[in-house]
Amino acid sequence: MRWLERLRKNDPKVADLVTKELQRQEFGLEMIPSENYASLAVMEAMGTVLTNKYSEGYPERRYYGGNEFIDMVEQLAIDRAKEVFGVPHANVQPYSGTPANQAVYVATCNLGDTILGHSLPDGGHLTHGWKTSFSGMFYKSMQYHVKPDGYLDLDEVKRLARDERPKLIWIGASAYARELPFEEFAAVADEVGAYLAADIAHVAGLVVGGAHKHPAPYVHIVTTTTHKTLRGPRGAMIMVTEKGLKKDPELGNKIDKAVFPGLQGGPHDHTTAAIAVALGEALKPEFKEYAHQIVKNARALAEELMKNGVKIVSNGTDNHLMLIDLTPFGKGKGVFVQDALDASGITVNKNTIPAEPSSPFYPSGVRLGTPAITTRGMKEKEMKSIARWIVDIIGEVKSNELPEDRVKRNEVLEKFKQGLSSNRTVKRVRSEVVQLCKRFPLYPELFK
Repeated sequence: MRWLERLRKNDPKVADLVTKELQRQEFGLEMIPSENYASLAVMEAMGTVLTNKYSEGYPERRYYGGNEFIDMVEQLAIDRAKEVFGVPHANVQPYSGTPANQAVYVATCNLGDTILGHSLPDGGHLTHGWKTSFSGMFYKSMQYHVKPDGYLDLDEVKRLARDERPKLIWIGASAYARELPFEEFAAVADEVGAYLAADIAHVAGLVVGGAHKHPAPYVHIVTTTTHKTLRGPRGAMIMVTEKGLKKDPELGNKIDKAVFPGLQGGPHDHTTAAIAVALGEALKPEFKEYAHQIVKNARALAEELMKNGVKIVSNGTDNHLMLIDLTPFGKGKGVFVQDALDASGITVNKNTIPAEPSSPFYPSGVRLGTPAITTRGMKEKEMKSIARWIVDIIGEVKSNELPEDRVKRNEVLEKFKQGLSSNRTVKRVRSEVVQLCKRFPLYPELFK
């Protein structure tokens, strides 16, 4: 295998670890909703000489020489972002989602200003005002929640906005399975004079593919990562809409200044090139088919799980993810199910559920989604098999209890993990998962 040939000669330890991770991905089901598989073209762009260049500033406005081709790369990424999302302004330099959102605060707020965001345990994101994030430390954060049915509480959003008059309102989520109501939030933001920012990191690919409502007509600012449903590198973008420029003609410039020199140094040019490649892929007709198949697969998976007695928050999904509520079996069960599924070759993540009875580190839910397995070509038929395996694993571990005592808790979890390797159900599911993965190879070129 010629892949990693130079790395094997230069640093066999690193090459061995990379190879093991490739094998883990190739023969397992990656079902964490925020993860996906980048194309070989995207990964090739990241491994180019562009990583050698320093280019503080923006195209045609650099602090270093020798950037004529870097300028072209970044401008290409900007132009494609504007075309893909239908916006007049785009910044492709943020290193990841959190710095992108931080730049929005710097561009629109002063320290201590009131902001309104989606509560983390209810499916929101750390940077939307959660207390342990900079956004909750440096700003007066008001948090909205979901109703008992799992849908956003729009009445609470209206009440908080009218009472608190926030400078900035966030709409977006990391564990919310329903379509984001951009239009309803826009009416609230317009009424109180707030900036409205849509964090579409999770659903950006669905938006581009027409499988989710588009935020651009309703919000002032759009942020997104590039590595989830967009299938790009680990980066981020900030976009300003026509509506945003009407509210503040200088908003685009304020965003750019917030990113650099406000929060970051030189951009990662190799990542910028890979973002351009991913956006180019998103412009192809087959990407729309991919986006719609993600949603079809998620709905099929959720329906099959519910048919087999698994509780899903909001009783289904409109997008790429779902949240399993394990409280029918007790609190804090998420870690058991996550670890057992991991041992079975199915990667998910433990997650809080609305009104979480346990804690974020030992939550009572599991979050899973379909972007990565859809990239492999799997469809509704495969979702039924995957749902059956998940049901089997939940049934196998649901009786495990999490001790209140932290010392005993660690002991119990360690013993639990050790026992998974000899568990018959886990071994059977693992074998069946491998067989399914062989039918839908991920990177066959790398195994030639």
